[in-house]
Amino acid sequence: MDKYDPSQIEQKWYQTWESQGYFAPTGAGTSFSIAIPPPNVTGTLHMGHAFQHSLVDAIIRRQRMLGKNTLWQMGTDHAGISTQLIVAEQMAAEGLKPSDLGREAFIDRVWEWKETSGGTISRQLRRMGASLHWETERFTLDEGLSRAVLTVFERLFDEGLIYRGKRLVNWDPALQTSISDLEVISEEEQGSLWHLRYPISGTDGDFLVVATTRPETMLGDAAVAVNPDDPRYESLIGKTVALPLTDREIPIIADRYVDMAFGTGCVKITPAHDFNDYDVGQRHDLPLINVMHLDGRMNELAGADYAGLDRFDARNRVISALEALDLLEKIEPHTLMVPRGEKSNAIIEPLLSDQWFVRIEPLAKPAIRAVETGAIEFIPKQAENIYFAWMRELKDWCISRQQWWGHRIPAYYDAQGNIYVAESEMAAREKYGLSADIALSQDEDVLDTWFSSALWTFSTLGWPDQTESLKQFHPTRVMVTGHDIISFWVSRMIMMTLKFMDEVPFEKVYVHGLVTDAEGQKMSKSKGNGLDPMDIIEGITEEALVEKRTSNLLQNRLKEKIEKATRKEFPEGIPPYGTDALRFTFYSLASGARGLRFDMKRVEGYRNFCNKLWNAANFTRLSTDSMPLEGIPASQNIIDRWINLEFDAAASAINRAMDDYRFDLAAKALYDFVWNEFCDWYLELIKPILQTEAFSHEEKAATQYNLVSLFEKVLRLAHPFMPFITEELWQALPLPLKRGRSIMLAAFPEGADATDPLVQEDIQWLKSVVTAIRNIRGEQNISPGKPIPIIFHQGGSTDRERFSRFLPMLNALLKPSSLAWHETDDEPPASAVQVINDLQILVPLAGLIDKSAELDRLDKELTKVEQEIRRLEGKLANDKFVANAPADVVETEREKLARQQHRQGELQFQRDRIADL
Repeated sequence: MDKYDPSQIEQKWYQTWESQGYFAPTGAGTSFSIAIPPPNVTGTLHMGHAFQHSLVDAIIRRQRMLGKNTLWQMGTDHAGISTQLIVAEQMAAEGLKPSDLGREAFIDRVWEWKETSGGTISRQLRRMGASLHWETERFTLDEGLSRAVLTVFERLFDEGLIYRGKRLVNWDPALQTSISDLEVISEEEQGSLWHLRYPISGTDGDFLVVATTRPETMLGDAAVAVNPDDPRYESLIGKTVALPLTDREIPIIADRYVDMAFGTGCVKITPAHDFNDYDVGQRHDLPLINVMHLDGRMNELAGADYAGLDRFDARNRVISALEALDLLEKIEPHTLMVPRGEKSNAIIEPLLSDQWFVRIEPLAKPAIRAVETGAIEFIPKQAENIYFAWMRELKDWCISRQQWWGHRIPAYYDAQGNIYVAESEMAAREKYGLSADIALSQDEDVLDTWFSSALWTFSTLGWPDQTESLKQFHPTRVMVTGHDIISFWVSRMIMMTLKFMDEVPFEKVYVHGLVTDAEGQKMSKSKGNGLDPMDIIEGITEEALVEKRTSNLLQNRLKEKIEKATRKEFPEGIPPYGTDALRFTFYSLASGARGLRFDMKRVEGYRNFCNKLWNAANFTRLSTDSMPLEGIPASQNIIDRWINLEFDAAASAINRAMDDYRFDLAAKALYDFVWNEFCDWYLELIKPILQTEAFSHEEKAATQYNLVSLFEKVLRLAHPFMPFITEELWQALPLPLKRGRSIMLAAFPEGADATDPLVQEDIQWLKSVVTAIRNIRGEQNISPGKPIPIIFHQGGSTDRERFSRFLPMLNALLKPSSLAWHETDDEPPASAVQVINDLQILVPLAGLIDKSAELDRLDKELTKVEQEIRRLEGKLANDKFVANAPADVVETEREKLARQQHRQGELQFQRDRIADL
């Protein structure tokens, strides 16, 4: 076989799997389904996506190999705002606006774009090896899902759980639509804190000072609030202030929302422009005074001097006016959290607007119970806290968006503004008994993208029809997601599924951490520390990587900084590591921690792991090419018995780890077995059997068969984690060993916890002897191929029995010039020594070593041993430790001291012998 080159095998095998329909449910076995968190049709695969989908693919591939009837349902989200923005930007380059086309023509253009350019993330998922069921791929705007959305909306409206009302929402003035909390990014920015004087009505120059970060909204103030326990203002509660720059008086109210320690302990209350103020206003029945247009300009309620001004221009004019009236106390620099629209980067306004809402409380209560009772299990369990914190404080959900692309709200209005809700206008007329001469107009708004994705687990399976897929694959088994969307998506799926399916959407929610860079920093374009998984898989030059990282950075100083850092970290770019190495890196990281540090050195290490597996395949093929495949009894060789026990233990550990969603432990168990036990030890230990005449033909044939059949099981064990290389190597194995057309359809090894202490102790002794000689060669700088004399000294009867039994293997492995037991009463010659319990392994050093270097080595060893002896002696001399520690702990420490003292004597003896050379 040629050298390992992932580019030669990965896409070939994915095309084979997909074309052969291997990802489809088999119809046999217990059902096991997972619904993909639907990626945006506009999206590309970033590191978080690649990490998440790699975890899911390992789950689904293992369950498929365990004989389950598996479905990993593929689908994409229409991503209302993002998609509309992309097409609008394309039109802007042509000098057009969406309004130039009109609603229907614009939507047609978006569909055209979606069909030609919207499949990037699907192609990238294939490149990651995601074994999704593409034949039933769904889209949140396809006919079936749209029908489900309309059905849910109508039923909730008919039950009074959807209503239209004027409420405060996150408003994006640039996009001129309400947006969800998830689409608001709040980050610290430097601003100002303005202290304003509000004259107290009926007094001669007395005033209250309020501090605000948004002075322009004072024009919509409805009250000034103080804390009822604040003695400074107790006498003012119930009085009024003259609101500057207006002809209104507003009350002074008491509310515990006010923090007495912040500023002056007085706050302005603007219910139409602040979420907290809105709540205060509701408690005190304050008016809602909206002073802003939808585009961020001030309206007529702001007053003639400010109407028509942009909100920030109005801010400057308000401050100038207050300063002229001596009503500006002071201005302080202030760091504050500024909410910006994720898509537009515009500062978000809490704005009073007519919107559609879902009444949450009746839906939230059963969703909370589902987790409290264990019907849904969060992994790790502490992730439940995020869920409960959100659900127990949840407010009604604004589901309307002022966009064209999306599910248009199925509400119709007559001339009097009466609302009729049905799947279509015809259905509305029939449902409400409306004659044809009553004109109806449909609501212009579309639904929040999260509304359709909240129905994801059941709408993708054909609901509202009771399809076979729905019966077979719902509820799904697990949802793999990040903690950042527990509130916005996971909670809504639970609510909607319980409401319409009367069952949970999934049995478990595995919550993974956030992939960060090697320093623990969040990957972002602005920091220039992001990595594209496709670049890691396929490789990228340093020049192209620099260009990619700085293409969106407009500040030259920042560009230069990121260019310099990139060239330092990747002076030769990123070589093509392949998908398997990247995937295995992800599994090794998936520990349950909230921050997962991604280091390219890990990817390089796991690329070496792929090479190790590839080379093991070459060794296996070369060692078994001529062997018969039938009529060979199971090997009774102790080496084969040992490795089969180790394999069973590794397989058992991997299955336990995967059942517990500890991908990191599964990866570690696989890596340790393949690299250490199988490649480094087993393949070395069987070389004497396969390559020397010391063993019979029957023994050789049995070991050959054990090698190739075990390697086949190793490939199956590794397949969910490294699908491409395992398929390539599995297909090259002799046909009789393979059951099925593809490794992904073969059985996953379940392992066992059986042990055989005698076998394992024998092999550990053999490994220790080989390691001892390797250590001596390394320490003395003796070439691995140079024959050396080896003497066994002291030890017990078990050591002698093992020496006799393993002698042919020891000769083959150690390549000694002589190998014997020291049988006389004379002192053995001055030698390099390695100690295994009571057994000494000696290599006479006359003519072999650098005497000075060996003395230095022994002095260092003696120093370490002497330090440990002093530590143990000090511990045992501590009366409190001896009196209070358990007796077995004290005895263990005494045994350690005795061993170290014995070791000290041996090392000193050895040093004296070498000094006399």
